[in-house]
Amino acid sequence: MSSFYLYILDSDASVQNEEIAYTEVTMAVLSVTNLYKKFSRPNFTAVNGISFELQEGQILGFLGPNGAGKTTTIQMLLSTMEPSSGDIVYFGKSLATHRSEILSKVGFASTYVSLPAKLTVYENLLFYGQLYGVPRALLKGRLEHLLKKFDMWLLKDRRAGTLSAGQMTRVMLIKAFCIEPRIMLLDEPTASLDPDVVQQVLSFIKEQQEQQGVSILFTSHKMDEVAQMCDRVVVLKKGSIIAYDTPEKLALLAGRAHVQLVVERAEEIAHWCISQNIDVQVSGAVLTVQLDEHAIAHFLVALVHAGFSYQQISIDKPTLEDYFLHISR
Repeated sequence: MSSFYLYILDSDASVQNEEIAYTEVTMAVLSVTNLYKKFSRPNFTAVNGISFELQEGQILGFLGPNGAGKTTTIQMLLSTMEPSSGDIVYFGKSLATHRSEILSKVGFASTYVSLPAKLTVYENLLFYGQLYGVPRALLKGRLEHLLKKFDMWLLKDRRAGTLSAGQMTRVMLIKAFCIEPRIMLLDEPTASLDPDVVQQVLSFIKEQQEQQGVSILFTSHKMDEVAQMCDRVVVLKKGSIIAYDTPEKLALLAGRAHVQLVVERAEEIAHWCISQNIDVQVSGAVLTVQLDEHAIAHFLVALVHAGFSYQQISIDKPTLEDYFLHISR
């Protein structure tokens, strides 16, 4: 990972024995500043003045409900759509003036994009890699490695149009990573995959971050994946950024913990909860209430004072899923 160093001179050090303190500062490989995208038909603003940075070696989550502006932003980052205003800077250079140079180092994979149906998997991948200028001999070695890693080697001569959605998703990942990009834009990379393959893909992405220093913009509707993978998260709603923080801190914004109790008089306790304006659900002998974390102790004391008891208790802290559901309302 390349970095620059900020050197600060200790003002109390003597001239003969100067001590230099330094702090390592990670470079932003992608900076988006005050980015807008406005459409005249219909008249609306899809992206409304957003600003964020992707640091080198970072996985940055990019979240939001449908219609939040994620896809429009990614299209502008890929230069397939022109911004109405604002700046997109990769590696310290403007995308508007260094498009070809920049995009040769940027990979993209999406569940919602496919390949020419009549070409075989291998023909598609070979063409794409050569389009990016990867030497043919080197490219063939990379493709063999990646096709085997994603269990697609035996399908390399199959026409792309005959692949299942999950198989196509894996091929799109191979296509994106075979050029060994410095930045990867991943749009829901596990959406069509079986659970066992999902973990394989996530492990591979994490490996690319940790071992190759690839910086990754990661979109997903699976909040457990985002919490597992991302260092920080940008949250969009109606074209604007409403949050920009770590997954853990965003989860706390949901503010509600799930408390499960095993009880004998579930219906009576549920009626009591409702009278106390407490959100409650009943499933057999299991009672589930949603509370702010700081209110849990008070709730348990009040429950006992009301003449009720419980046999078991479990408390689930707020999750990123809770936060996403909260902002999607």
